Amino acid sequence: MTATATDPSAQGYLARAEGWLDSKGKWAWIGAMILGFVLFWPLGLALLVYMIWSKNMFKSGCSSHRMNRRHNFRSSGNTAFDSYKADTLRRLEEEQSAFQDFLNRLREAKDKAEFDQFMDDRQARAARDRAMADDAETVET
Repeated sequence: MTATATDPSAQGYLARAEGWLDSKGKWAWIGAMILGFVLFWPLGLALLVYMIWSKNMFKSGCSSHRMNRRHNFRSSGNTAFDSYKADTLRRLEEEQSAFQDFLNRLREAKDKAEFDQFMDDRQARAARDRAMADDAETVET
């Protein structure tokens, strides 16, 4: 009997394979896709479609498997160290969040400055065109 996609054992195998590739990172997915294209092109195409559909390849910041690992770290047996580790991870998360906010504000400020420059140039060009039109009318009369 062959396993199908609806067979629970096949889904377990696929879930384990997906988990293994996720644990290895983005480059493992890319390597699997390339290998799929080399061995049997529909397999590579299926992996490419899955990677785009799941949107895991285009997430910014920490990947989901890293975030899960952070929340589920194993106890070292030393409660003082575990507490220090948890506090340090929390602090690093806060710093990362603050840095992301800073980058977003910086991008917004840059975008606003570019837009303001565009509007100033547009107004100056319109004023220059009006002045040239007025000069042309004056010359004609």
